[in-house]
Order: sequence, then structure tokens, then C-alpha cells
Amino acid sequence: MLTFEDEALVLTALPHGENGAVVRFLSMQGGLRSGFVAGARGKAKRAVLHPGNRVELALKARAEGQLASATVELVESRALLAFEPQPAAILAWLTAISAAALAEEVPHPRLAGALDALLSGLAAGLTGSEATSALARYELLLLEEEGFGLDLSACALGGSTDDLAFVSPKSGRAVSRAQAAGQPWERQLLPLPGFLLHGGGSTVAEAAEALALTGHFLARHWLHGELLEGLRRRAIAGTSPEQLAARGEPPKASP
Repeated sequence: MLTFEDEALVLTALPHGENGAVVRFLSMQGGLRSGFVAGARGKAKRAVLHPGNRVELALKARAEGQLASATVELVESRALLAFEPQPAAILAWLTAISAAALAEEVPHPRLAGALDALLSGLAAGLTGSEATSALARYELLLLEEEGFGLDLSACALGGSTDDLAFVSPKSGRAVSRAQAAGQPWERQLLPLPGFLLHGGGSTVAEAAEALALTGHFLARHWLHGELLEGLRRRAIAGTSPEQLAARGEPPKASP
């Protein structure tokens, strides 16, 4: 009998059998895990298995490669996120892309911790540019964890690291403003918002630029179907400066 126990985040559930589901979890220490939950579509367990919930997960399988049976106990509910449009859309996107991008049973403790923190922030009222900048940071980390990370540590052309302002859409390497100035390919570069390098808050425009940057590289690897593309569009809807200003959110000064 093979067993596994850890706290985990509920990602997705696919109906299976009369009343069960195959559920995918992001374990805090053990990476992506899948298990069959009997009665998952019943009222009680459906509430526990809401995407984004943090649960105590126990998996048992008779043999290697066999789908495990899963039992879960609720640790923290994020079900209320479903009642706010932007948090609900971000939650749907994050859980779907995490389930689609990660390989089974490869530990990703940094990613799991980041997702848990982001969902807690959304539950605590994180909205607007704060939410979208946090989303961009998560997407950047997801790319890194899966081996597609951007190189933002130095200028690809030998320029100053204090002047990094762009990213090459081909190589994913940073380019300084001075090295890019006047080059025929300057307009092809992707803007690199400062908060992705130095942390802190972002302006509304910077949050939108960050999502355009991460979206370019996500599309290269995972955004090949209408489902994921649609989920991401809904998650970032209303993040342009004009749209957020129309909602009454003032631009936030950079640190």
C-alpha cells in the first residue's frame, strides 16, 4: 500500500463514476497529486473541494501508477472568492494553469506557498492592480519552476543592471534601456516593469505590462487551447489603466 499525506490546495475536479471525481491537488511539499474522491459531488464534499481551498490530503494506492483514493479535511475555505468577479476569475485561471502546467509528483514548495499566499490575499480583499501584479509574479514563478524562467539578472547585451527596462521576446533575457535605445528592434522588446525586479507595489500600467510579459511566454508553452486562453482573458479583464481608472482606482505610485 502506497500512502501520501500533506496539506494541499484544491485545483480541479473531473467527475468520475456515479458521484465521485478525480481531483488534482497542489501539495505544499509534494507537488501535483491526483486522487479519486468518493462522493465528491455530494453537498458536503463539494464544499470541501472548492477550487483554492486548503485541505489535509491523504492518498492511498495499492500499486505504483494506480490512481489513489483520496480523503480530505478542510483547513481553510476560499469559497467566498466565487462571489467577487475579479477574484473568482483569477482563482479559476490560477487553479487551471497550475493543474495543466505541472508534472505529477514533482515538488514545488515555493510555487505552492506563493499560490496559497495569493489566494489568502484575494480572500482578504486584494483587488485591482495589487491583485493583477501578484498574478504576474505567480506566472513568472510558474515559468521559472517549469524550466522556462526569464533571465532578469543582467543585460543580454552587457549593459548596466541598474537600467534594465525590456525583455527579449525570443530569448527571455533582460535588456537595458541604454543598449536598446535607437536599435531597429527596440520596438519589438517587451517592457519590463520595475516591480518584477525590485518588489514592492506597481502602478496600474505596470501591472498590465507585467501580465503582457508573462502572457507572451505562457503562450509559448501552454496557452494553445481555447479553455486556458479564455480563463486567462477573464482573469486579466479590466486591468488596463483606462478600465481601472473608470472603476475609480487611482494609480499607485511605484516605490
